[in-house]
Amino acid sequence: MSSGLFALLDDVVLIAKTAAASADDIAAAAAKASAKSLGVVVDDAAVTPKYVVGFPAARELPIIKSIAWGSLKNKLLFILPAALILSQFAPWAITPLLILGGLFLCFEGAEKVLEMLTHKDGDGTSAKTKTEQQTIAGAIRTDFILSAEIMTLALSTVNGEAFTTQALTLLVVAFFVTFLVYGAVAIIVKADDFGLHLLSRNPDGALGGLGRGIIKTMPYFLTTLSFVGTLAMLWVGGGILIHAAEHYNWHMPEELMHAVQHTVAGDYPLSGLVQWLGGAAFAGVVGLISGACIVPIVSIFHRGH
Repeated sequence: MSSGLFALLDDVVLIAKTAAASADDIAAAAAKASAKSLGVVVDDAAVTPKYVVGFPAARELPIIKSIAWGSLKNKLLFILPAALILSQFAPWAITPLLILGGLFLCFEGAEKVLEMLTHKDGDGTSAKTKTEQQTIAGAIRTDFILSAEIMTLALSTVNGEAFTTQALTLLVVAFFVTFLVYGAVAIIVKADDFGLHLLSRNPDGALGGLGRGIIKTMPYFLTTLSFVGTLAMLWVGGGILIHAAEHYNWHMPEELMHAVQHTVAGDYPLSGLVQWLGGAAFAGVVGLISGACIVPIVSIFHRGH
């Protein structure tokens, strides 16, 4: 009787250890996947605040909430099932999809660089000329593309793992990335209101000074965030293309990137960071060149339609 009880307890402990190990594996895979898609996440966070421009302050958070809910539905109802089906029945399609996503990121980044250089607004339609529902629908459509890229990148990190590990990893990434992006966006778009609140409560004190600083800093912060998002798109897009070329046995781009990293390597503080920046810069240049080749093709297509 007692030996049977101890055997049962041993089984329970083994199951618990297995579950804990699986949870650790999933958490590690989700963290790796989220880190790999960081550039797209930054771009998502950089793009979204523009959708609430022109709307009353009271509608900003409801609009962001609606976009976040649409983003989560995109990931859970459409992208996640499609990604799992691909992983099981057409794993060979993951790399071509990554290439398409990488080219899209390169195109978006190059187009934004062109807009910066020519001082043009790529959209040309302000939020004031759109209804709230039109704005939300447009934001969710844009998010679908970015979310698909995030989930495909996440899938590529667990490709070959057990189906359950893949599914749970993508599920964790879907919730984590959505919370991260739209939580950050909510904080960003309400920062001005928070600054005004501090300023109104204590105009001449330290809190008032902090509020005044937030109000003055936010336009520069948003500009910087947009710039970082553009760099991130080019870096991630170029990196995807470089690694995809390696996957198809074209080694030169990867070798050139390693050569750049080797050139800046040395025995000095932050050498590892500088090497990483060198590789990221090379990937960004590849992304910019690739995107710049696509921009005129897309422009011709738009003129034709």
